[in-house]
Amino acid sequence: MSSSASSALRRFSLLNPPRSSLPARRSSPLSASSFSPPYAAPLSSSPLSKPRVAFQSFLRMDFGTGGSIASNKGLVEQLRQYGVIRSDKVAEVMQTIDRALFVPHGNPPYVDSPMPIGYNATISAPHMHATCLELLKDNLQPGMRALDVGSGTGYLTACFAMMVGPQGRAVGIEHIPELVAASIENIKRSAAAQLLKDGSLSIHVADGRYGWPEAAPYDAIHVGAAAPEIPQALLDQLKPGGRMVIPVGNIFQDLQVIDKNPDGSINVRSETSVRYVPLTSRAAQLQNY
Repeated sequence: MSSSASSALRRFSLLNPPRSSLPARRSSPLSASSFSPPYAAPLSSSPLSKPRVAFQSFLRMDFGTGGSIASNKGLVEQLRQYGVIRSDKVAEVMQTIDRALFVPHGNPPYVDSPMPIGYNATISAPHMHATCLELLKDNLQPGMRALDVGSGTGYLTACFAMMVGPQGRAVGIEHIPELVAASIENIKRSAAAQLLKDGSLSIHVADGRYGWPEAAPYDAIHVGAAAPEIPQALLDQLKPGGRMVIPVGNIFQDLQVIDKNPDGSINVRSETSVRYVPLTSRAAQLQNY
């Protein structure tokens, strides 16, 4: 790591001391059939997750102010250098699906920051896309099924489709029709275009809180907006052996990882603290827009 990067991390650590009074990462066996929401928690102080929070903030400072990332390949290499991308599989798919095709015109596509996409929605920062892909990669094997809730510009849905391949199924759902139409056009310009044409990749107008039961059960479910509690419909549509990654909370949000066991029970743990737009109704999202 460069001396400037080390200095940035030291400054961040001085300004953000560990929250030792807060609870550590949790892993709890729960029954999917008797799941009782809400299951939300304050910022995690786990020794595994807390440094990642500091690191993500460093990434935002580095990419957001430097402006030196001029290509998709450069972005992926930077994320890999800093340890956000850890596997060849995630690096390959993020290099194959060019983020520039999914960021609204006029915005710098390779800056590690969320970007507004209209309709009070955003496309997540690249480091969050990489984090979610790393968490889900074992459940995105060829032939598996994936659901992307709040698919927005279609970027992560396209990544899922490339990973599960033509024998698998990747479904994106988004409740803003204009975003669905735009995302389909984005995907048509990307490396995932043939998968869209063949039908193994599809984007639908739907309320993400209720999932997409037509293609369930899913090996992987990603939710791109923060729910006050884990939606029961999504738990029901998660396949035994499957994994869901979802931000949960209101003021304080955790990126939670839900694994469904073969007997239908689930394990829940918090990966890191995050900040996402809320998972809500279309009317609530468009209020004051």
